[in-house]
Amino acid sequence: MSITAPEVRAIGLSNHGPELLERARRIAPVDAVQPPLSLLNRSAEPEIDWAAGHGTGVIAYQPLHSGLLTGAFTRQRLETLDPSDWRRTHPDFTTDLDANLRTADRLRTLAREHGTTAGAVAIAWVLARRGVTGAIAGARRPDRTADWERAAHLELTAGELEFVAGE
Repeated sequence: MSITAPEVRAIGLSNHGPELLERARRIAPVDAVQPPLSLLNRSAEPEIDWAAGHGTGVIAYQPLHSGLLTGAFTRQRLETLDPSDWRRTHPDFTTDLDANLRTADRLRTLAREHGTTAGAVAIAWVLARRGVTGAIAGARRPDRTADWERAAHLELTAGELEFVAGE
C-alpha cells in the first residue's frame, strides 16, 4: 500500500536522518522531529539543521544525557549503581567518563555564575541551539523538575554557550 498526501495530515519523526526526512517531506510536510541532543551527543545536528531549513519543529530528547549532565553524577555514583544498570558498561559512563565529567564541571561553573543548577544550564544549552523548539527532560524525583523551569528562563551568551560546549 502506498501513502498519498491527502491521507497524511501531519508527520512527526524520531531518529530519522536528513535523507529520510526529505523522503517523508515528499509525502506531506514534516511538522516535527524528535532527535537526541545534549552537550555530549550532537550526532543529530544534521537533522536539526534540516528541520530549521524546512520550518519543522524540533523537540530534542535527553538533554541531561541520562543524568550525566545534572552535575550530581560522579565516578563514585557509578560504582553504586545496580550491577544491571546499563550505564555501568556504556562508554559515556566508562571510557569517556572523565571527559564527560569535565563537561559537567563546566556546567556547574556556569550554573554558579547564574545562581542556578548544572541541569538547568544543560537544558538551556539545548534550547539555545538553532532550530530547537523544545526539549524533553526526564527526572527520577519530583524535586529535579525545577531545572526545567529554570532552563526556560535562562539566556546564555554566545561565549557561555561556547564555554560549556568546550569550544
